[in-house]
Amino acid sequence: MKQAIFLDTFLGRVGIAQEGGAITNVFLGGSVRPDAFVEESTPLLEEAARQLQEYLEGKRKEFDLPLHPQGTEFQRQVWQALRQIPYGTTITYGQLAQMVGRPSAARAVGQANGRNPISIFIPCHRVVGAAGVLRGYAGGIEQKKKLLHLEGALPQ
Repeated sequence: MKQAIFLDTFLGRVGIAQEGGAITNVFLGGSVRPDAFVEESTPLLEEAARQLQEYLEGKRKEFDLPLHPQGTEFQRQVWQALRQIPYGTTITYGQLAQMVGRPSAARAVGQANGRNPISIFIPCHRVVGAAGVLRGYAGGIEQKKKLLHLEGALPQ
């Protein structure tokens, strides 16, 4: 069974879950939540919480955690590509589709992006619609705006 802890942040209450020595979920608002978990602290969850807090304070730009998102092979390809988007940068769904070698699959890439179970650590918030228009974010558009403001990728 997964273990999870919760933090109160400027984004609201954020949960982090782990199983088998890797982070499996970060959830806030309407984002993907694990089906079953026990609220219990572990050294890995404490480290993940520390790194997340540093990020939210503007002191960290990259995460150094074992991540194990559950999904289809295509979803995992998309999530791996998301990890290549630098801090403070946004790309479009079309650009992300090109990164995974499926230039005509922007819609499918968008769906995979929306199913990312480890938001923030796998930065799906850095993907925007054409011409920089903010599109859906499982944690909510306001959360996406806050994260992009934090990174300096969206003007205040």
